[in-house]
Amino acid sequence: MQDLTVASPAMGASIPVRVILPRSWYSKKRARFPVLYMLHGGNDDYTSWTRETDVEQLAAGSDVLIVMPDGGKTGYYSNWFDGGPRWETFHTSELVRLMEERYRASSSRAVIGLSMGGFGALNYAAHHQGMFRYVAAMSSYVDLADPGVWVVLGLGAARDGVDIKRVWGDPVRNADVWQAHNPASMPRAFQGTRVHLSAGDGMPGPLDAGRATDVLVMGAVGEALLPEPIRKFAASLRSVGVDATTHLYKPGTHSWPYWERELHAIWPDVMASLGKHAWAGHLRPDHDPQKARLVPAAG
Repeated sequence: MQDLTVASPAMGASIPVRVILPRSWYSKKRARFPVLYMLHGGNDDYTSWTRETDVEQLAAGSDVLIVMPDGGKTGYYSNWFDGGPRWETFHTSELVRLMEERYRASSSRAVIGLSMGGFGALNYAAHHQGMFRYVAAMSSYVDLADPGVWVVLGLGAARDGVDIKRVWGDPVRNADVWQAHNPASMPRAFQGTRVHLSAGDGMPGPLDAGRATDVLVMGAVGEALLPEPIRKFAASLRSVGVDATTHLYKPGTHSWPYWERELHAIWPDVMASLGKHAWAGHLRPDHDPQKARLVPAAG
């Protein structure tokens, strides 16, 4: 495992990225490796997957490059409407190129995320059709037009001190921007990509033992709003020929024990999707002329 600091022209800042190298990274010095991008949730950072799950142990048996970039505590995995952060350009253009040039990443890619990160994974796959062979969203909102999502987004943004209009503009006057970031509005964009969606019913279970009551309540309420929009979205995907699977489980709250369990459940499919055969992906045509670069470690 390595922690990198990447100077990003798109962000105008240096962004941390955690990488787990493939098991044969050093023995196969001329090989290129499939890549799994893992996106964290809101109010968290790039260390979350290794802090909260055993992904290092899972990765030890796979010849896959694991890339866990920071996405900001409230970045929403978007190029902000007000000209602020450009997370999508950093992740899908600059970072992809850097991994190819410096870490021997191949063009066989998958992306998974949880909560805000799952929403980001879906948008990245839809906006860059063909870039990812597999996308998984755990406990993620999938329809920005859903009234329940508006409530959750509003409460979350207020809690974090972010005006959501900065991210996608006004939801009425700039409805086109909101729809352009709404996975449910673009099912055909997922054609050619395997999609997996999962969420709990919001009810606490054995995996929630020992959690603080206030955290448990927040996790339960937020999760309970997700299954129905996910069912509708999955049906929409299947109606246009997308290979979409769901895991809507009971009980289950918005919390790490369930996400770690889901990671184990989907891991074989993720690895199979990455390793079937050579595959050419696509990069954004509107990338910055400047390249992201690694920042030398102090000392």
